[in-house]
Amino acid sequence: MNEIKKIVTEDKEKFYNYMNIKLTGLICEESDWLANLSNASALLYLLLDHINWAGFYLYKNGELVLGPFQGKPACTHIAIGKGVCGTAAKDLKIQVVKDVHQFPGHIACDPASQSEIVVPIVHEGKLMGVLDIDSPVKARFDEEDAKGLQKFVDTLNQYMDWSKIV
Repeated sequence: MNEIKKIVTEDKEKFYNYMNIKLTGLICEESDWLANLSNASALLYLLLDHINWAGFYLYKNGELVLGPFQGKPACTHIAIGKGVCGTAAKDLKIQVVKDVHQFPGHIACDPASQSEIVVPIVHEGKLMGVLDIDSPVKARFDEEDAKGLQKFVDTLNQYMDWSKIV
């Protein structure tokens, strides 16, 4: 496999296109969901700058359960509607939080986290989980990140067999 290099660019669209090409290469011929989500979280952690956590919570038994991730240990169960992840899951909308301390009910797994973005993963109309990324920098994420990470989730949906998870 080609070496993956962290790229520095002011053009976020170009960056996310690059990252999605790398993701496709990692998961397009792999059928195992655990391997794919593990590699996806590792890719995010490797390529995104100024982050301290990147991973997945999977929707199981009416709640979000910790899945593959990179970073410090995290909360294992999150109720739907609680915290940033639970809110994204409940509303099925991307949450871009510039200051987690201003988000009512924020769940602090790592006190270093200052901002967060959560992208719901919806496949065939069903919630599968969320992609969660934290940063130690306030206002790290914006609408361009939201668009790029939605494309990342779309790429996952294109190749993942979600039926084997739930």
